Amino acid sequence: MMAFTHLSRNPRRATVAAGLALAGAALAALGANAIWAQIAGDRGIAAVAASGDIHVRGVEVDVTGKDAADARDKGWQEAMRLAWKKIGGPSIPDGQLFGLVSSVVVESEQLGPTRYVARLGVVFDRARAGGLLGRGEAIAHSAPMLLVPVTYSGGTQTVYERRNPWQRAWAEYQPGASRIDYVRPSGSGGDSLLLTAGQVNRRSRTWWRNVLDQFGASDVLVAIARLEHQYPGGPVRGEFTARHGPDNTYLASFTLTAPSQEALPEMLDQAVQRFNAIYEQALADGKLAPDPTLALGEPQIDPAIQQMIELGRLAGQRDRAAEAAARRAREAEKPAEAEPANDPETTSVVNTYAVEFLTPDAASFDDALAGARGAVGVRSATPTSTAVGGTSVMTIAFGGTLSELATALRARGFTVRQTSNSLVISR
Repeated sequence: MMAFTHLSRNPRRATVAAGLALAGAALAALGANAIWAQIAGDRGIAAVAASGDIHVRGVEVDVTGKDAADARDKGWQEAMRLAWKKIGGPSIPDGQLFGLVSSVVVESEQLGPTRYVARLGVVFDRARAGGLLGRGEAIAHSAPMLLVPVTYSGGTQTVYERRNPWQRAWAEYQPGASRIDYVRPSGSGGDSLLLTAGQVNRRSRTWWRNVLDQFGASDVLVAIARLEHQYPGGPVRGEFTARHGPDNTYLASFTLTAPSQEALPEMLDQAVQRFNAIYEQALADGKLAPDPTLALGEPQIDPAIQQMIELGRLAGQRDRAAEAAARRAREAEKPAEAEPANDPETTSVVNTYAVEFLTPDAASFDDALAGARGAVGVRSATPTSTAVGGTSVMTIAFGGTLSELATALRARGFTVRQTSNSLVISR
């Protein structure tokens, strides 16, 4: 069976509907493109995998050889010796030393026909070198800490909005020997929207709990780098500040200077090492204990504050008990009122009337009820319909006629309009 599309008999209506559909599709496409533009682009640096190996960075060598390959081999061997000396290793033969090295990382190098100038990183296998260095023992680590690297440079604040040297320095840092368990986002996808320089100043525990849960962390560390370029290609001055927690608590700060733009990565590598030392010292001092208010379960309250709350509750209970006892004592002291004689002439008749009153806001609602209850002859005033911003209705029990009730309400300052069986009041 063939399916036929129903077309509107009104051409003008069909044209308008088609135009609205196209406009809606265009707006949806623009919205999707806008969202995609927020997370696409040149961003995201994957952090190196953490290992327990001993990583020595920034070893500079300048050697010569018979040719370029020979010079490079000699440079790497010299870097291994210098790195071993840098970490305080004992004197051992070169054959044994070279067997302890698991890899050599080229940070920068310049090759000539017979000369090799480079800055290298040397990674020693901890299982083989730990016994010689006396570092085979286990060390206590911190809880998982989300690291947020913030850069202030050229009047801009950057975290993961685009790739930057400060993000790269942390991504390439090898934290295997550190006591801090760093959680380093890559900065790709939605990370650039979730973690920004402005967000680190937020105090909301609910927001931080959601963020930390997403990254599997227990607390947050903020590493701030303020970079000032003296002139293009010239020295770069860096002011670094270490902060911690959702309250952005200050830990320490320091200053470093790179002699040129080319030396900036080396300066940032040194800064990362300084930050790690600051965080390890803070951990030793007990300053990096996870904030109990960031627990994923029910938030915990400080014991001192909890005690104050309990004392306040007990004081409130005592005050209410004292008020109840005083009220009972006053009622007991009242003389018994004589019962009125059952005389038809003296028995008052209580009538019930509906009264409408304007209530533009909640205050006017309460004011109208209080004013009506204070009128002479009114036994009770009970709201039957509440419409804040409109007209509400109350039922008044009054010992008299409707006209007498209108007079009593006017005496309370109301403007009264009387109908056949109800009143409308306002102020």
